[in-house]
Amino acid sequence: MTRRLSPVGLEFIESAALRLVFAREMSAPPEAVYRALADDVMGWPTWFAAVTRCRPTDGGKGREVLLKGGTRFRETILAADEPTRYAYRVDETNAPGPRALVEEWRLSPAGTGTHVRWTFAAEGALAFRLSMRIGRAGLGRAFRDAVTALDRRLTDTKA
Repeated sequence: MTRRLSPVGLEFIESAALRLVFAREMSAPPEAVYRALADDVMGWPTWFAAVTRCRPTDGGKGREVLLKGGTRFRETILAADEPTRYAYRVDETNAPGPRALVEEWRLSPAGTGTHVRWTFAAEGALAFRLSMRIGRAGLGRAFRDAVTALDRRLTDTKA
């Protein structure tokens, strides 16, 4: 069953009841990382193992994402500020629990590479918030693995 989530804005990233923040350094420059996040939406499954399909919708204003296990998201892009920020809101999902969800990728130069910060901001029932806090380590591992794979992909294509 598809459920509609609250149409929150960028301010939700700071005010959400649940905020999980992960960071990692990459050797690829911010412009290349941004292009992989925002412009090569269909390429996400090649570096983010949890994503099995990702495609742009609404002329690039949204995305449709399918995760392993069958979780689906229909999203709206909230910010595409090249090369520093890419953020999106989940509008519809078949996942139980969330009432609002925004993810933000912040990119900043780190020497010749990029400092990547990913914020997962959500609101939902107590059981959802507790399960996300318990699952924090797994989400962090998925982020680290994804950023490592993306960095490898971007630096391999430069050679």
